[in-house]
Amino acid sequence: MIGRLRGTLAELGGGLALIDVGGVGYEVHVPDSVGFTLPEIGGEAELAIRQIFREDGVTLYGFADRRQRQLFDLLMEVKGCGPRAALSLLGTVGEESIIQAILAQDAKILARATGVGARLSERILLELREKVQDLALLHKIEAATAKPTARSADRELVEALMALGYRKSEAETAAAEAQGSSVEERLRDALKRAAS
Repeated sequence: MIGRLRGTLAELGGGLALIDVGGVGYEVHVPDSVGFTLPEIGGEAELAIRQIFREDGVTLYGFADRRQRQLFDLLMEVKGCGPRAALSLLGTVGEESIIQAILAQDAKILARATGVGARLSERILLELREKVQDLALLHKIEAATAKPTARSADRELVEALMALGYRKSEAETAAAEAQGSSVEERLRDALKRAAS
């Protein structure tokens, strides 16, 4: 099983990243939100990978980190939530917003993702509530013991702006220009700039 890929980003677009590792190009499906974390074409990229075997072939799914991959795996456990729906949720709603929506039992947030209707949203809430509570606790413990990086703060800010309805490119631009020492301060600054 492939669990991680590190190599040169050869192509990126349409939800696919082509990672060149030692002359072999691996096609990896990625959530939209992961695209901004990747370097320019030709730069070194590293993704946490979930390899899925099906009758029609083997598919690789890439994530910014192991936590995102864990949530993808949980979503895949829900009947009717395949890889496409799970990627759509991660790319549209964002990792933290998915966790918060499940904990708050708010199906409307999940239903914003393409391919995720009301019935699937309700099933996700029902089947993952306890598992997500455990995952949220684990994330809090990891966050308390790890030093925050600028890259993770930028990702959180972009995800927050996308959850508020910004397109990915707008969210990335706003995140790059935002001022402040915390994600919350930078989010307020980005929203002020957008309103002016």
